[in-house]
Amino acid sequence: MGQQATPVRTARLGKAVGPAPTSVGGAVLLLPDGEEVSARRPSPVRALSLPRSLGRVLARAGRSDGLAVHPVHYRHRGWNGSEAHLAADAEWAADEIVRRYGDVPVCLAGVGMGGRAALRSGGHEAVNSVVALAPWLPEEDLAAPAEPVKQLVGRRVLIVHGTNDERTDPELSFRFAARAKKVNREVCRFEVHSDGHGLQGYRDEVLSLAADFALGALFGHRVTRPVEDALAAPPPIGLRMPLAAGFGRSLKR
Repeated sequence: MGQQATPVRTARLGKAVGPAPTSVGGAVLLLPDGEEVSARRPSPVRALSLPRSLGRVLARAGRSDGLAVHPVHYRHRGWNGSEAHLAADAEWAADEIVRRYGDVPVCLAGVGMGGRAALRSGGHEAVNSVVALAPWLPEEDLAAPAEPVKQLVGRRVLIVHGTNDERTDPELSFRFAARAKKVNREVCRFEVHSDGHGLQGYRDEVLSLAADFALGALFGHRVTRPVEDALAAPPPIGLRMPLAAGFGRSLKR
Protein backbone atom coordinates (compact mmCIF):
# COMPACT_ATOMS: atom_id res chain seq x y z
CA MET A 1 0.00 0.00 0.00
CA GLY A 2 1.18 3.53 -0.75
CA GLN A 3 2.03 5.98 1.96
CA GLN A 4 -1.02 7.84 3.26
CA ALA A 5 -1.00 11.55 2.42
CA THR A 6 -0.78 14.01 5.28
CA PRO A 7 -4.05 15.96 5.62
CA VAL A 8 -3.77 19.60 4.59
CA ARG A 9 -4.42 21.93 7.48
CA THR A 10 -6.91 24.74 7.04
CA ALA A 11 -7.56 27.84 9.10
CA ARG A 12 -11.04 28.31 10.50
CA LEU A 13 -13.25 30.86 12.21
CA GLY A 14 -14.23 30.10 15.75
CA LYS A 15 -17.77 30.45 17.02
CA ALA A 16 -19.01 34.02 17.25
CA VAL A 17 -18.48 35.59 20.67
CA GLY A 18 -21.74 36.40 22.45
CA PRO A 19 -25.25 36.34 20.96
CA ALA A 20 -25.32 36.38 17.17
CA PRO A 21 -26.59 39.73 15.82
CA THR A 22 -29.76 39.59 13.74
CA SER A 23 -28.08 41.77 11.11
CA VAL A 24 -24.31 42.07 10.88
CA GLY A 25 -22.99 45.59 10.29
CA GLY A 26 -19.30 44.96 10.95
CA ALA A 27 -16.89 42.32 12.20
CA VAL A 28 -13.81 41.94 14.36
CA LEU A 29 -11.37 39.09 13.81
CA LEU A 30 -9.40 38.11 16.92
CA LEU A 31 -5.86 37.01 16.06
CA PRO A 32 -4.11 35.23 18.95
CA ASP A 33 -0.41 35.15 19.74
CA GLY A 34 1.90 32.67 18.08
CA GLU A 35 5.59 31.84 17.73
CA GLU A 36 8.31 32.91 15.36
CA VAL A 37 8.90 29.39 14.00
CA SER A 38 6.69 26.36 14.62
CA ALA A 39 4.81 23.86 12.46
CA ARG A 40 2.82 22.59 15.44
CA ARG A 41 -0.88 23.23 15.88
CA PRO A 42 -1.73 26.27 18.02
CA SER A 43 -2.66 25.87 21.66
CA PRO A 44 -6.06 27.63 21.90
CA VAL A 45 -6.14 27.82 25.69
CA ARG A 46 -2.71 29.46 25.88
CA ALA A 47 -3.06 31.72 22.88
CA LEU A 48 -6.60 33.04 23.23
CA SER A 49 -6.63 34.47 26.77
CA LEU A 50 -6.34 38.19 25.97
CA PRO A 51 -8.20 37.97 22.64
CA ARG A 52 -11.04 36.12 24.37
CA SER A 53 -11.39 38.91 26.95
CA LEU A 54 -11.29 41.52 24.20
CA GLY A 55 -13.89 39.58 22.25
CA ARG A 56 -16.32 39.63 25.17
CA VAL A 57 -15.88 43.38 25.66
CA LEU A 58 -16.34 44.05 21.94
CA ALA A 59 -19.38 41.80 21.55
CA ARG A 60 -21.11 43.49 24.46
CA ALA A 61 -20.25 47.04 23.38
CA GLY A 62 -21.05 46.45 19.72
CA ARG A 63 -24.28 44.49 20.09
CA SER A 64 -26.56 47.36 19.10
CA ASP A 65 -24.47 47.98 15.97
CA GLY A 66 -24.68 44.39 14.77
CA LEU A 67 -21.05 43.54 15.49
CA ALA A 68 -19.89 39.97 14.81
CA VAL A 69 -16.74 38.92 16.69
CA HIS A 70 -14.88 35.75 15.69
CA PRO A 71 -11.59 34.25 16.88
CA VAL A 72 -9.30 32.93 14.14
CA HIS A 73 -7.83 29.44 14.54
CA TYR A 74 -4.52 29.27 12.68
CA ARG A 75 -3.16 26.31 10.76
CA HIS A 76 0.22 26.54 12.47
CA ARG A 77 1.57 28.02 15.66
CA GLY A 78 4.43 29.80 13.88
CA TRP A 79 4.86 32.74 11.53
CA ASN A 80 7.51 30.68 9.73
CA GLY A 81 9.59 33.17 7.84
CA SER A 82 8.56 34.06 4.31
CA GLU A 83 5.58 31.70 4.58
CA ALA A 84 3.96 34.24 6.96
CA HIS A 85 1.36 31.62 7.84
CA LEU A 86 -0.47 33.73 10.43
CA ALA A 87 -0.89 36.65 8.03
CA ALA A 88 -2.17 34.32 5.33
CA ASP A 89 -4.69 32.88 7.78
CA ALA A 90 -5.82 36.40 8.74
CA GLU A 91 -6.43 37.23 5.08
CA TRP A 92 -8.35 33.98 4.61
CA ALA A 93 -10.49 34.88 7.63
CA ALA A 94 -11.29 38.32 6.18
CA ASP A 95 -12.38 36.59 2.97
CA GLU A 96 -14.56 34.28 5.03
CA ILE A 97 -16.23 37.22 6.78
CA VAL A 98 -17.15 38.68 3.39
CA ARG A 99 -18.47 35.31 2.25
CA ARG A 100 -20.65 34.93 5.35
CA TYR A 101 -21.82 38.47 5.97
CA GLY A 102 -21.34 40.39 2.76
CA ASP A 103 -19.62 43.73 2.29
CA VAL A 104 -19.13 44.76 5.93
CA PRO A 105 -16.11 46.58 7.42
CA VAL A 106 -13.61 44.39 9.27
CA CYS A 107 -11.23 45.17 12.12
CA LEU A 108 -8.23 42.89 12.64
CA ALA A 109 -7.34 42.74 16.35
CA GLY A 110 -4.20 40.80 17.20
CA VAL A 111 -1.96 40.08 20.17
CA GLY A 112 1.80 39.45 19.97
CA MET A 113 2.51 37.56 16.76
CA GLY A 114 -1.18 38.00 15.97
CA GLY A 115 -0.55 41.73 16.13
CA ARG A 116 2.06 41.35 13.41
CA ALA A 117 -0.44 39.32 11.39
CA ALA A 118 -3.06 42.05 11.78
CA LEU A 119 -0.65 44.76 10.65
CA ARG A 120 0.67 42.72 7.71
CA SER A 121 -2.84 41.76 6.53
CA GLY A 122 -4.35 45.20 6.99
CA GLY A 123 -4.35 45.80 3.25
CA HIS A 124 -7.21 43.35 2.67
CA GLU A 125 -9.98 45.23 0.87
CA ALA A 126 -12.55 44.46 3.60
CA VAL A 127 -10.32 45.73 6.44
CA ASN A 128 -10.79 49.32 7.57
CA SER A 129 -8.95 49.16 10.92
CA VAL A 130 -6.25 47.32 12.84
CA VAL A 131 -5.65 46.90 16.58
CA ALA A 132 -2.24 45.46 17.51
CA LEU A 133 -1.64 44.72 21.20
CA ALA A 134 2.01 44.14 22.17
CA PRO A 135 2.81 43.19 18.57
CA TRP A 136 5.82 41.01 17.82
CA LEU A 137 7.88 42.72 15.13
CA PRO A 138 11.21 41.56 13.70
CA GLU A 139 14.52 43.15 14.55
CA GLU A 140 15.65 45.63 11.95
CA ASP A 141 18.06 44.00 9.49
CA LEU A 142 19.82 45.98 6.79
CA ALA A 143 20.10 42.81 4.71
CA ALA A 144 16.34 42.15 4.79
CA PRO A 145 13.35 44.24 3.71
CA ALA A 146 11.75 46.30 6.48
CA GLU A 147 8.35 45.22 7.77
CA PRO A 148 5.91 46.74 5.24
CA VAL A 149 3.61 49.64 6.12
CA LYS A 150 2.10 50.78 2.79
CA GLN A 151 -0.71 48.21 3.09
CA LEU A 152 -2.06 50.26 6.01
CA VAL A 153 -2.83 53.35 3.91
CA GLY A 154 -6.51 54.17 4.28
CA ARG A 155 -6.88 52.12 7.48
CA ARG A 156 -7.15 53.38 11.04
CA VAL A 157 -4.42 51.78 13.17
CA LEU A 158 -3.96 51.43 16.93
CA ILE A 159 -0.86 49.93 18.55
CA VAL A 160 -0.67 49.37 22.32
CA HIS A 161 2.51 48.25 24.07
CA GLY A 162 3.70 47.83 27.65
CA THR A 163 6.97 49.62 28.36
CA ASN A 164 8.29 46.64 30.37
CA ASP A 165 7.46 44.01 27.75
CA GLU A 166 10.28 41.46 27.75
CA ARG A 167 8.78 39.21 25.05
CA THR A 168 8.17 41.76 22.29
CA ASP A 169 10.30 44.90 22.10
CA PRO A 170 8.17 48.05 22.51
CA GLU A 171 10.83 50.14 20.75
CA LEU A 172 10.33 48.10 17.58
CA SER A 173 6.60 48.81 17.58
CA PHE A 174 7.36 52.52 18.04
CA ARG A 175 9.70 52.51 15.05
CA PHE A 176 7.12 50.63 12.99
CA ALA A 177 4.43 53.14 13.98
CA ALA A 178 6.71 56.03 13.05
CA ARG A 179 7.22 54.61 9.55
CA ALA A 180 3.50 53.87 9.18
CA LYS A 181 2.59 57.40 10.29
CA LYS A 182 4.60 58.80 7.37
CA VAL A 183 2.28 57.14 4.85
CA ASN A 184 -0.93 57.17 6.91
CA ARG A 185 -1.95 59.90 9.36
CA GLU A 186 -4.57 57.61 10.92
CA VAL A 187 -2.02 55.78 13.09
CA CYS A 188 -1.67 56.08 16.86
CA ARG A 189 0.19 54.19 19.54
CA PHE A 190 -0.33 54.06 23.31
CA GLU A 191 2.26 53.10 25.90
CA VAL A 192 1.25 51.27 29.07
CA HIS A 193 3.90 52.26 31.57
CA SER A 194 5.50 49.50 33.66
CA ASP A 195 3.24 46.82 32.13
CA GLY A 196 4.49 43.61 30.54
CA HIS A 197 3.60 41.52 27.52
CA GLY A 198 0.26 40.29 28.85
CA LEU A 199 -0.85 43.86 29.69
CA GLN A 200 -2.27 42.54 32.96
CA GLY A 201 -1.57 45.61 35.06
CA TYR A 202 -3.94 47.81 33.03
CA ARG A 203 -6.04 45.10 31.41
CA ASP A 204 -9.39 46.87 31.78
CA GLU A 205 -7.99 50.10 30.37
CA VAL A 206 -6.41 48.30 27.40
CA LEU A 207 -9.64 46.47 26.60
CA SER A 208 -11.67 49.68 26.85
CA LEU A 209 -9.22 51.52 24.61
CA ALA A 210 -9.27 48.76 21.98
CA ALA A 211 -13.08 48.58 22.00
CA ASP A 212 -13.49 52.35 21.78
CA PHE A 213 -11.08 52.49 18.86
CA ALA A 214 -12.53 49.51 16.96
CA LEU A 215 -16.16 50.57 17.28
CA GLY A 216 -15.27 54.10 16.24
CA ALA A 217 -13.51 52.84 13.12
CA LEU A 218 -16.16 50.28 12.17
CA PHE A 219 -19.32 52.26 12.84
CA GLY A 220 -18.26 55.89 12.78
CA HIS A 221 -18.79 56.48 16.51
CA ARG A 222 -16.91 59.37 18.01
CA VAL A 223 -13.90 58.05 19.87
CA THR A 224 -12.77 59.28 23.27
CA ARG A 225 -10.63 62.41 23.60
CA PRO A 226 -7.34 60.54 24.24
CA VAL A 227 -7.76 58.60 20.98
CA GLU A 228 -8.68 61.79 19.08
CA ASP A 229 -5.60 63.50 20.49
CA ALA A 230 -3.32 60.56 19.68
CA LEU A 231 -4.50 60.41 16.06
CA ALA A 232 -4.16 64.18 15.60
CA ALA A 233 -0.81 64.64 17.35
CA PRO A 234 2.38 64.66 15.27
CA PRO A 235 5.03 62.04 15.97
CA PRO A 236 6.44 61.19 18.36
CA ILE A 237 3.70 62.56 20.65
CA GLY A 238 0.85 60.58 19.10
CA LEU A 239 2.96 57.43 19.09
CA ARG A 240 3.99 57.55 22.75
CA MET A 241 0.64 58.46 24.30
CA PRO A 242 0.40 57.22 27.90
CA LEU A 243 -2.63 55.10 28.71
CA ALA A 244 -4.11 56.66 31.82
CA ALA A 245 -5.27 54.58 34.76
CA GLY A 246 -9.05 54.37 34.80
CA PHE A 247 -9.47 54.86 31.05
CA GLY A 248 -12.90 53.71 29.96
CA ARG A 249 -14.60 53.54 33.35
CA SER A 250 -17.19 56.02 32.22
CA LEU A 251 -17.27 54.74 28.63
CA LYS A 252 -20.85 53.97 27.61
CA ARG A 253 -22.31 52.62 24.42
